[in-house]
Amino acid sequence: MMADLPGRDLDRALGFTIPEFNARGRVLRLGPVMDEILSAHAYPPAIEGLLAEALVIAALIGSTLKDDAGQLTLQAQTRNGVVRLLVVDYRDGELRGYVDYDAERLAEGPAEPTLFALFGQGYLAITFDLATTGERYQGIVPLDGASLAEVAEQYFIQSEQIPSLLRVGVRRRDGQIVGGGLFLQHLPPGEVGRERLHVSHDHPEWEHVATLGATMGVDELVDVAVPLETLIWRLFNEAREVRVLGDTRLTRGCRCNPEHIRSVISKFPPEEQREMADANGVISVDCNFCSTVFPVRIETSAA
Repeated sequence: MMADLPGRDLDRALGFTIPEFNARGRVLRLGPVMDEILSAHAYPPAIEGLLAEALVIAALIGSTLKDDAGQLTLQAQTRNGVVRLLVVDYRDGELRGYVDYDAERLAEGPAEPTLFALFGQGYLAITFDLATTGERYQGIVPLDGASLAEVAEQYFIQSEQIPSLLRVGVRRRDGQIVGGGLFLQHLPPGEVGRERLHVSHDHPEWEHVATLGATMGVDELVDVAVPLETLIWRLFNEAREVRVLGDTRLTRGCRCNPEHIRSVISKFPPEEQREMADANGVISVDCNFCSTVFPVRIETSAA
């Protein structure tokens, strides 16, 4: 596990706006939280890197939610790919995720498979669940791109009609993994407080912001010694004003617990509970997110 040493800016997301360019952004860096999530599974490098990238994307997008009880879910799925299912969700600073994949098919492929090699003809679903209003929004885009970040970027451009830029980087050095990300979006004049206006994808303001954002390298994103505020300043130091918003602390969050699992099992009829139990009257429930097995003892005698 990675030690949370002084001087390391990790497990934090920071929002900002650039008024003169009508743009907003988010920058973050994940360290111990990502390491904790990944270390719960013995993923091979290709799968580990895929999930790490998804965790960064989910945290970047999820931390923009104004509804603290709301949830963002990323789900990448295919019927015939090496990766059968990837799920990551974010809620109020908490992240969790896992990957279901075919280990034999992965071993038969290249050491550094492409996104297409992992998923084939798959899709990415991005779902926003807003707890306060009970509303749910979902957009689906094909997994066409060199990375999950490219695919998620296309979601915002195509489904949300918002010019967006996503930069994600993941590095493992000396056994420690760090992920960093930058998320930029163009906001048309008059959006705040009023119905959003049509956004031109070739607006010179956005072209300038996107050009600057594209210069952000992976080494900078994952450099734990560089504060997130410094990354923002490096990109937009020529702007008249950059407003830094509140930050979000990121943690690992798996919502499974014995009490919740017992309540779910109790909803099954007694005969079905007995069928699920072993010879000792124990039902073993395996959480895919945290890779923990929860034993629940039931009454096995006939009613």
